[in-house]
Amino acid sequence: MAQPQLSRIVMRLARNPGTEFAEGDDHRGYALVAPLTSDGHLDPTAYTKAKSACSVRRFAPDEDPADGKLVHQGQRWFFDYEGAADAGDEPVFRLGQHRFAVGEYVSVTDEDGRLLTYKVTEVSPV
Repeated sequence: MAQPQLSRIVMRLARNPGTEFAEGDDHRGYALVAPLTSDGHLDPTAYTKAKSACSVRRFAPDEDPADGKLVHQGQRWFFDYEGAADAGDEPVFRLGQHRFAVGEYVSVTDEDGRLLTYKVTEVSPV
């Protein structure tokens, strides 16, 4: 059986008024590898066939990159950073409903519990 087509999705921190990231930060964000439907949504059916290849990397200029897995359980999607002392799970607000296309916005609850907005800046085949 062929592996589903995966996409590399890059999301960079958008403007978040009322935080230290009021103007956003292009050097802080996430890079995902995940299967997408033809209209740009996460594909849960393809995910079951390719979950071992689905990953996330959190990057920021003031910290080492954190590598983890994209996880789908029930209706929830989240980022799981293996080996993190606090289990490192970051829920993504309605991730399954987001369209991953350049210019779209996605909200992620960060490691400090803040809901921050990211802008999709790249979607390309892996």
